[in-house]
Amino acid sequence: MRIVIGSDAEGMPLKETVKAYLTELGHEVVDKSEEPAADCVDSTLAVAHDLLENPDSLGFAFDLYGDGSYMAACKVKGMVACECSDERSAFMTRQHNNARLITMGSAVVGDAIARGIVREFLSEPYAGGRHQIRVDMLNKMA
Repeated sequence: MRIVIGSDAEGMPLKETVKAYLTELGHEVVDKSEEPAADCVDSTLAVAHDLLENPDSLGFAFDLYGDGSYMAACKVKGMVACECSDERSAFMTRQHNNARLITMGSAVVGDAIARGIVREFLSEPYAGGRHQIRVDMLNKMA
């Protein structure tokens, strides 16, 4: 699967951990911030716009707490994102909300939990059905 990632300076260590894990799993990783972005807004917008151009891709954005990246992603029309610090939320937001972008904070999420979030997010397809009503509502916003 094609996975797009990006980070500011504070999120770089966690981004590198996730990047290595994604590579280990055999995914194609597109890194929008080989060098850290000046701000999490910049890195998140790069990831979000790439995801909109590539509908079969999923993504991860990193900063210190995950909230700045989340707020930036939510301003992009058509982007459904989730700030995530646990595996179950990653699984459910993919299954029920068709989220395409997870944001994580390096001061909140450790390496082992980050790998679990990645694993659960990527393992679950979108369920569709009754959830599509909510997804359509979200996609009309922003």
